[in-house]
Amino acid sequence: MIKNFKKRDGSTVKFNQDKITNAIYRATIAIGKQDRVLSKRLSDKVIFLLEKRFKVDTVWIENVQDMVLEVLKEYPKLCIAYATYRRRRQELRKIKGFIGIKDELKLEPNSLKVLKERYLLRDDKGEIIETPSVLFRRIARAISEVDLNYSDKGRVKRQEEIFYNMMANLEFLPNSPTLMNAGTPLGQLSACFILPVGDSLPEIFDTLKATALIQQSGGGTGYNFSNLRPKGDIVGSTHGVASGPISFISLFDKTTDVIKQGGKRRGANMGILDVSHPDIVEFIKAKENEDFLSNFNLSVAVTDEFMDAVLKNTSYFLVNPRTKKKVARPKARYIFDLIAKYSHRTGDPGVIFIDEINRHNVTPILGRMHATNPCGEVPALYYESCNLGSINLSRVVENKKLNWEKLEFLVKEGVHFLDNVIDANRYPLAQIEQITKANRKIGLGVMGFAEMLIKLGIQYNSKEALRFSSMLMNFIQRKSRETSIWLARERGSFANFKNSIWKKRYTCLRNATITTIAPTGTISIIANCSSGIEPLFAVAYMREMFEGTKLIEINSVFEDMLKRYNLYSKGIISEVAKLGSIQKLKLPAYLKRLFVTALDIAPSWHIRIQAAFQRHVDNAVSKTINLPKDSKVCDVKKAILLAYKLKCKGITIYRYGSKKEQVLYLDVPKRFVKADSEYSGGCPTKTCIF
Repeated sequence: MIKNFKKRDGSTVKFNQDKITNAIYRATIAIGKQDRVLSKRLSDKVIFLLEKRFKVDTVWIENVQDMVLEVLKEYPKLCIAYATYRRRRQELRKIKGFIGIKDELKLEPNSLKVLKERYLLRDDKGEIIETPSVLFRRIARAISEVDLNYSDKGRVKRQEEIFYNMMANLEFLPNSPTLMNAGTPLGQLSACFILPVGDSLPEIFDTLKATALIQQSGGGTGYNFSNLRPKGDIVGSTHGVASGPISFISLFDKTTDVIKQGGKRRGANMGILDVSHPDIVEFIKAKENEDFLSNFNLSVAVTDEFMDAVLKNTSYFLVNPRTKKKVARPKARYIFDLIAKYSHRTGDPGVIFIDEINRHNVTPILGRMHATNPCGEVPALYYESCNLGSINLSRVVENKKLNWEKLEFLVKEGVHFLDNVIDANRYPLAQIEQITKANRKIGLGVMGFAEMLIKLGIQYNSKEALRFSSMLMNFIQRKSRETSIWLARERGSFANFKNSIWKKRYTCLRNATITTIAPTGTISIIANCSSGIEPLFAVAYMREMFEGTKLIEINSVFEDMLKRYNLYSKGIISEVAKLGSIQKLKLPAYLKRLFVTALDIAPSWHIRIQAAFQRHVDNAVSKTINLPKDSKVCDVKKAILLAYKLKCKGITIYRYGSKKEQVLYLDVPKRFVKADSEYSGGCPTKTCIF
């Protein structure tokens, strides 16, 4: 009777037949069968032969795997799939050996590398003191302890297990500061903060101080600089001349350089200027030199009035924010064309449709929203923080069908988790804590959308994808709100509920906003899936892991489908890794239909997908509208106009190659498509890693 496995490191663990069954089951998935009954039957045969041959209570794991191969010889395709998987695990073990992190969860090498560099706790000497499993346990315990305020200890322990399993299974992950700081003395868990910028030096430097505290703890910041008087205006206290918004944005940029966010991740900021500000032309041109304002994304806040003037080819007014006087009346199309020109040239500025944002302001009595977080997915009031988490959609597809029951479970527990984050959080400023707890805004989002579509057999750039996107996000939105209502009945509504638009529709509600589509960035590396709702940017590429070590990374769903249809070979993988796309390769049409990359897709489809999600999202949608290198300025104009027409809240356009520094390069002559260790599968620019 076998009682124990002896592992490769010499340690012994309790025998578990489920591990053998699951390994065989993974092989059945690889050949398109997904047969649990067959997997269990073959696993029983493996155990029978092991006990007959070895007659000991402890067997080496290698002996077990050899026996699996022997049993699978009756099923050639299954045998090849298992052998391929075994070889890959051997290769990955070698790479993981270089990383030097104990991996109980069988994560991908780059997941481990990112966790090691940014998230796993260290002692005073800088030595790693936790594993990925311990990290997720730390977070689950810290966030579930909030339930002690509302329920008994037994329920809290069960909730800890639910939170832990969601993260350990890579089905749900919270934003980076929660991963970094939950259960630590720092305890700052929010991703981003919106801060006001006043027109006096004391106000400006108060905001700079707040920025330093926030970024030191791993948070990002968003600002609207439109209150600052224009360049050349009078400074009453000194009878001097104002230097204008750009000079002060530069000051904030340098602050980010100095702080470096505790050394864990690069700083990120959003700088917004109203289209009516007298310095708008200088703002639009600000990043013509790519090294200037390198820690900022820039966006122009455009109004309905401005867009109407663009469409009618009329003029609009620039207004001095200090005097409120109209100072100029340029043609709207001149400014619009300038925005498109520099967006095409440098990737900045983006566009924020500020009136559309405020049409969906859930607490208008508290004031207008003027700014967003660094990637634009959370428009918010001043001093509000954003607390985000994302469901890995690639994990809710089974047998080519979406498991709606599992998705509903993850939605409900994701909302529960994020609501707890608000109470568990330690806030850098009293004003932030006050308004965050008064509105309890959260942002439940998704990642792995591209893999979900592929597994379901849906082409990304298709009407079917649009219909499915709308249905999917409508479901997530409904179940999120149901959970927020349930939490409100148990815990109470957010304090400003009576001052919100929701009081006419619901008797109670825990969270003023619930859903957001974030870019996900490094958490999608950990989860080994595509970023947010982005398509694949490359099907395969060479990843620069660490000095002297490189690894060809191939999309796991593509790899499985190649094996399923007996198309897998190192030659094919090499060809894909040289191009990123498979559209020019001799592969079946059904693969080319499903595995379209960002640059294979027309910009209008990117925007339509964004709009389909936005219709069912409380906050906003972060989505990169990718343009090929040879696209024209007119393509940027068309994209902005379509986004406005479809009621998006903002648009970010990236023409490939418009920035000299990227995290992914497609056109590397006679070599592989190259990605650095921080590339997260979405936008190939460094500003999207956040």
